[in-house]
Amino acid sequence: MTTTADFNIHQALNAYQQAARQTVSGSSQQSKAEVQPAGQEEFGDLVRSAIMEARKIGERSEQMSIAAINDRADITQVVTAVAEAELTLQTVVNVRDKVLEAYKDIIRMPV
Repeated sequence: MTTTADFNIHQALNAYQQAARQTVSGSSQQSKAEVQPAGQEEFGDLVRSAIMEARKIGERSEQMSIAAINDRADITQVVTAVAEAELTLQTVVNVRDKVLEAYKDIIRMPV
């Protein structure tokens, strides 16, 4: 039996990218412009920007905690920043779990 720890996000992203390439190359009548409307981000770029934003929120929470220790921040600001960081972390973990679940489903598909 495999566990979630056996898979990592890079494997899942590679599987998605490979499936996307096969879909695009398998259809000679569709160009890449038709598959991806103008102005939309690539999936990897979307994930990267979401992770960077989550990281910034975590760093902001740490800065607020340090400011509170040095008596430069109000406790309500600290609690708000920490709660926001917790919610962001929970969201990241839930998205990761869904991506891994989708990756497992793709792996189980017959070729």
